[in-house]
Amino acid sequence: MTSAFSWITADETAEQALVRIFKERPFLILPPPFHRLPLRAGNVVEIVGPSPSAKTLILIQAAINCILPKEWKGVSYGGLERAVLFVDLDCRFDVLSIARALQRRIIDANGLRRSSLKGNGNEYDKELFAASMRRFLYMRCYNSFEFLATLKTLHHRIQQEKEKGGSAVYMLLIDRKSLSLQTVVETVVQEIQRLLVVHPMLVLATKSAAFGDKQSITEVIRKRPNEKTPDPRCAQNKPHRCFMPSVWQSFVSHRMLLRALDCESKHQNRPTFSTEWLLPSLNCSDHFTVNDGCLLIPK
Repeated sequence: MTSAFSWITADETAEQALVRIFKERPFLILPPPFHRLPLRAGNVVEIVGPSPSAKTLILIQAAINCILPKEWKGVSYGGLERAVLFVDLDCRFDVLSIARALQRRIIDANGLRRSSLKGNGNEYDKELFAASMRRFLYMRCYNSFEFLATLKTLHHRIQQEKEKGGSAVYMLLIDRKSLSLQTVVETVVQEIQRLLVVHPMLVLATKSAAFGDKQSITEVIRKRPNEKTPDPRCAQNKPHRCFMPSVWQSFVSHRMLLRALDCESKHQNRPTFSTEWLLPSLNCSDHFTVNDGCLLIPK
């Protein structure tokens, strides 16, 4: 009887369990447009938008916020000081883009001049830059089967990084524009779910948007004689429809839809977009502009 009571005795109270869970998976303080939601490790955020809607740039800004430390030599950077794993499924990502954005972030935090990027380059902290870039892990996949093979080996890759004395991977960024995952999406979801059980991470995945009934915004638009080709960015008035299988739609916990605010933004120096969170319990929208590789979002 004593052994039976000892077997059913709880190891911790509900309050202690919640404190432990919130400590292991705390809410992440991310830059806009993610500041609207209390995201934590284990959430899967899908970023949906047309080709020029700065989806990759949003991933870069989130990655920089993760790899930078909270404070360095008395200067506050507000980062998480954690590693990021960036999976490029279109083989178009330029690593120099995140390097330049990281340099700008360090320079702005120190109140230095932007001219140091084009000048001698000695005004920003190169030690901080190198330490942060070591937390940025990049992988490239040429097709869906390479992506599956990568997911199956990620556990080993993450363990290797930990054994080297590096920080735990806290974000999994999947940049996909044109690669189709329709035939392997169920296996992809299963592999990511297994990975999140062992390595709790925040997953951010991009996807090209499809508006209207059947036409994707990346498809060629047929036109009549003497008729102007419609700008795909004018499709923001059409309803968004997700054509991914239900196993993926149920796997995604949050979905962010990017829309161009007007069809003339391509003629402006600063393209303007808006974000809408497709959640029944959340009704909010943010407007942001893109200029010089940076997101400019009003507070």
